[in-house]
Amino acid sequence: MAPLALSELARRIGIPVSACHGLVRTLSARGYLYEVGPRRGYYPTQRWLDKARLIAARDPLLERIAPAMEALAVATGETVVLAKRAGAATLYLKVIESRHAVRYSAQAGDQKPLHASSIGKAILLQLPPEEREALLAGARLARFTPNTLTSRERLEQDLAAGLKRGWTHSRGENVPDVHAIAVPVRIGGEAYGLAVAGPEHRMTPNLARHAKRLLHAGRRVGEGRAGGPRN
Repeated sequence: MAPLALSELARRIGIPVSACHGLVRTLSARGYLYEVGPRRGYYPTQRWLDKARLIAARDPLLERIAPAMEALAVATGETVVLAKRAGAATLYLKVIESRHAVRYSAQAGDQKPLHASSIGKAILLQLPPEEREALLAGARLARFTPNTLTSRERLEQDLAAGLKRGWTHSRGENVPDVHAIAVPVRIGGEAYGLAVAGPEHRMTPNLARHAKRLLHAGRRVGEGRAGGPRN
């Protein structure tokens, strides 16, 4: 990220230069921006990062769930994700990445399609039938990889299989060679998904063990306790 001139800042956030000038003056006065040099643009200070860390550390939901997620990440050795629905997509709220060099890499704030991710399917399972019908009826099931389920019939069959076994599965449907499994989780009456994701060559032989640990972690998270997964 490079410093941005006032005109470029205004263009990127879609406001007049005059309004942007006032915003920049306020942020600079409060220590959030500084001018790199005359006509060299503005850049954020570390105050943004410090505030963001403070907000994340005090998130009441993530603070309670983090221990269970961390235990699941240690037990599986793979990336663990908590997400919530955001319109027609899922929004990653917390990500604990695997320590393997080859891993599924993501970050909080990422959005993934509902129909092409295990965590999205886990959220779809929790929607009332009429709401899910309306959502899928008006959606284009975009193809992201050769494995993406773009047929409404195939997606419904996959969801039914996930409901029966208690967890959903994505087989390289959003990112090639990445397999993920997820469980539906309800927290405070809201629908969430908890997932374990990693490369196909590690996920496939460990699928049953990971699913067992994930199901247990999902129950613990949904009940509001911070216990780790069973072996």
